[in-house]
Order: sequence, then structure tokens, then C-alpha cells
Amino acid sequence: MTGSVPLVRRLAKAYVIPHWRNLVLAMALMLVAAAMTGSMAKLMEPIIDKVFTAKDSTMLWPVAIGVLVVFALRGTATYGYSVMMNTMGQQVVSDINRDMFAHLVYADLAYFHGSQSGQLLSRFISDTAMVRSAVIESLTGAGKNTFTVIALIGVMFYQDWRLALASIFVFPLEALFVGRLGRKLRKVSTSMQVETGDLSSMLNQSFQGNRHVKSYGMEEYEKTRINRIIDNIFRLMNKSFRVSAVAAPVSEVLSGLAIVTIVVYGGHQVISGVSTAGKLFSFITAFLLAFEPMKRLAKLNNVMQMGLAAIDRLFKMLDTKPAICDKPGAAVLNVASPVVTFENVGFTYPDGSEALRGVSFEVPAGKTVALVGESGAGKSTILNLIPRFYDVTSGAIKISGQDVRDVTLASLRKNMA
Repeated sequence: MTGSVPLVRRLAKAYVIPHWRNLVLAMALMLVAAAMTGSMAKLMEPIIDKVFTAKDSTMLWPVAIGVLVVFALRGTATYGYSVMMNTMGQQVVSDINRDMFAHLVYADLAYFHGSQSGQLLSRFISDTAMVRSAVIESLTGAGKNTFTVIALIGVMFYQDWRLALASIFVFPLEALFVGRLGRKLRKVSTSMQVETGDLSSMLNQSFQGNRHVKSYGMEEYEKTRINRIIDNIFRLMNKSFRVSAVAAPVSEVLSGLAIVTIVVYGGHQVISGVSTAGKLFSFITAFLLAFEPMKRLAKLNNVMQMGLAAIDRLFKMLDTKPAICDKPGAAVLNVASPVVTFENVGFTYPDGSEALRGVSFEVPAGKTVALVGESGAGKSTILNLIPRFYDVTSGAIKISGQDVRDVTLASLRKNMA
């Protein structure tokens, strides 16, 4: 979890805090919804003691109106914060998508050659969808469920603090157990996103190269290749479901133990006349209402871990700095007499394949030169080196006597025909 803290801090600072007004208003509405949930539990006491047990007819309409007001306020507040949080989540994703495209549009050509298009598309579509879910679920879940649990535990302690202490042991146990599951889910999510990107890339290659696939009778090979990735995704998805599903039986056992404690101790208090049926029913209602948001809080870690795995990949891409950039004090290219000169140029691609070695020639201004050679001889490489899509490994390329590495990229590429 230590590696998660910088990711959360960076995500919050860059993309969440700029929308703080919406966040503050949404949190205020969550407080209203949580308070109304606590009021629902508290209203059980007069309903049982005054209306059902004492048969006090004067309390019937006040209690009924109170229930209606509580439900109306909770529903309105829930609608408000849900809309605001979903809007903010989509704003965060839109901001990330803009930053990613702005980063990639200036990235080196080598970066695109070294990255599968399917993986890049997966960052924009799949990873950002996970980030949106993580932002919405974590902020909404953390806010609403935390406020709700606090309000309901407050009702429990107000009704019977001893019984409250005896029954809330399940909450920290649940959080501890599900928290450990979240770490496993993050690893599975990372592997699943890699496989999804590979599938997208291979499908793109297969569809675009369909003519070659048919020409060489490679249909079965392509089927085997795609099926292997589909099987891997199926396996990882099943593993994710199994890890998530483990929480359910553990939660049921823990809640069962807590309910037994409440029934035995609370029932004894009612029978001995220390407490009333209304207080006990109000306590049980508060506990049951608190248990669900507590489980959601515990499971929230799973969603956050999957979202953090996605944001980690996105940030790594955004942190990749272009190798081709202006050096300090770069001059503007002067093209009064555009003579192109290659001086003992050598170039090796990032994968280690050598494309050029000791190439020297000069193209005078106003002349046309044809590059002739077999496929892979380096013709395209020469053309890519002039506008600095790549930098030479050795030697120099000059235009009108100016090394292309000493001039600004904007002036260099502006003058390319």
C-alpha cells in the first residue's frame, strides 16, 4: 500500500482538487443522506414503543410524517450527490484523456514504434474507465458510507453503549480481511489490462492484415494466437471473481455472530425490564443498516486497487519524456541555401538493429536526389533522420551548415516539404 499513497496524492492534486467545489457540495449532500439514515433507525423506537406497544394514537401521524420527510430528504440528497459525483468522475477522465493525447502527440516516433497501438488504445478506453469507477466509487463510497456508518453507530451507542461495544467487533475484522483481498485484486487487474491491450493490438493487426492472412493460409495460426489471449483473460477474470467472492461468506459469518450477540444480550435486557422493545429494535435496525455500508467500505479497497493499477500505467506513460527535444539555446534554422549534408552518419534502432553505418553524401540546393536500394537498406531511415524523428547514433546531419540537433524542432520541421 506504500506505493499507493503517491499515486493517490498525485491523482488528487492533478485531477480531483480542481473540481473541489463540486466535491464539497456532494459531501454536504452525503452528510444529509447519512443523517437521514440514522434518523430512520432512531424512528423505530417511537414506532414500536409508542404506536405498536402503547397504542398511542396521537403519535401515529407525527411518526408517519417524520418517516415520509426522512425518506424524501434522503432520496433528494442521494440524487444530488450521485449526479455530482458522476459528473466529476467523467470530468477527471476527460482531463486525463486530454493530457494523455497532448503528451502522445509530442512523443517521439520511437515511442510509437515501440508501443503496440492496442496497448495505447487500452490506456484511453479501458484504463480511464477503471479510473472513473475508482474515483466515483472511492469518493462516493468513502464519503457516503463513512458518514452513514458514523451516524448509525452513534444511534447504537445512544441506545445502548455496552451492546454497541459488544457488537461492532465485526467491522474492523471485515475491513482487515477485505483489505488483504484488495492487494491480490490489484495484481490480477494489472495482468488483465495487459492482456486486454494485447488482444486489442492483435485484433487490429489481424483485421488490417486480413489480405496477408488469407494469402498465406494463416487463419488457423491467427485463431490459435487470439484464442490464447482470450483464454488468459478468461482465467484472470475468473480469478478476480473468486477473490472478490471470498468476502461474502466471511461477512455472513461475522454478521451472524454479531446478531447472536445482540439478540441474546438485548433480549435479556428487555426481558429484565432494563430496556424496551423499541430501543432494541432501533438498535438492531441501526446495526443492520450500518453493516451494508461497512461491507461496501471494506470492498471499496478492491475497486481502489484496480483503479490504482490503471492510474499507475497512465502516469508511467505521462512520465515518459521525449528523447528528441530542443537543446538549451537552440537556434532557428536558416534555410537561405538549403544544402543537406550527411557526415559519416550511423544509426541503430532502440531494439539494437543497425540501419546505417558511415553514410556520407551531400544534396546541393535545388537538386533532386533519388535513394535507391532494397527493402531494409535504410532509405526510410535517412528520411526520418533529417526532420529528427530519430537522432543519429554517430556522425552529423547538417542543413546549410547547421547541425539539425542544434536548431529548434519547430523551425526544422516547418521548413520540411
